[in-house]
Amino acid sequence: MKKFLMIPAAMLLSTAAAAPKISAQSIIVNPTQPDLKVSVRVDKDTSGNQNPAYRVGDQISISTTVNRDAYVYLFNVNPDGSVDQILPNRLSESNFVKAGTTKVFPEADDNFKFSVAGPIGQNKVLALASLTPLDLDTISSFKTSQDQFATVNAKTQAGLAQALSIVVNPLPQNSWVSDTAFYTVAARNPVATGSLFVGTNVANATVILNGQRLGGSNVTYSNLRAGTYPVRVQAPGYRDFTTTLTIRGGTTTNLNVEFAQAAQPAPVVSQYTLSLRSGVNGARVFVDGREVGTIRNGGLNVAVSAGTHEVVVMAAGYRTFTATYNVTRNAQITINPSR
Repeated sequence: MKKFLMIPAAMLLSTAAAAPKISAQSIIVNPTQPDLKVSVRVDKDTSGNQNPAYRVGDQISISTTVNRDAYVYLFNVNPDGSVDQILPNRLSESNFVKAGTTKVFPEADDNFKFSVAGPIGQNKVLALASLTPLDLDTISSFKTSQDQFATVNAKTQAGLAQALSIVVNPLPQNSWVSDTAFYTVAARNPVATGSLFVGTNVANATVILNGQRLGGSNVTYSNLRAGTYPVRVQAPGYRDFTTTLTIRGGTTTNLNVEFAQAAQPAPVVSQYTLSLRSGVNGARVFVDGREVGTIRNGGLNVAVSAGTHEVVVMAAGYRTFTATYNVTRNAQITINPSR
């Protein structure tokens, strides 16, 4: 992959009467207005009137359009004055562009990409279109048979402009034309990171940030990307704690979790059967002040818990019977109320 370095502002032109001129604002200018036209654009600016920004590492593509069949030569001038020859190269099929068509470098199906690299600053792309092929031997060359992009000999903007002026000077002025596009390269901002401390009042708690397990509690976790995230803190025997918090770059966010003791299950109550026997059928039976039934067929079975219980038996024509029993197991009690 060719690393496509950033292109600076001005490419200048040569002198001489009726020959292309060097200027501080452009690279090479045809002294006449030929009927051949070429336009060059970067993918973030299809109008050609802006100066879009790319960050280091961004991919970039360059497109060119001609109104007549022409050979197109593309150069990239970096902010430090160094130059990259984009086209022709050994990865693209050809630098010949048909009239009325737009060619993109690299194409979507090309086996290479242009990635923006340093230096930081304003850049310029120069497109030079010619009705006939140009001899660039004095400008650039492939140093080895393995080189995929040619090395440009000119080391400054003015040097490239001067060399190009010499190449096109012998041509008829209506057979070549140029165009430029600008863009700016900015540094890629480092990812802002912060830290998170989670404190808890219990041991063996687990911290989960944005669905990912961080680890235990009472620990500071660093190098976390700044942002707002859901947080879950878990501890055995306790209800999960959930919240949303914001981690800010360069600072530590503190989260303190006080777990309340989980509700304890109700104790198991032992149940026993208190079997009441009496010859007074129809007598009403009360246990701990609550009526639990009537003596039938000489008896009544009552379910009670372990402990002390008051038993009251009432029947017409009999004195009220009252007694207290400490129940620790199934028991049978005979009740004979007196008249």
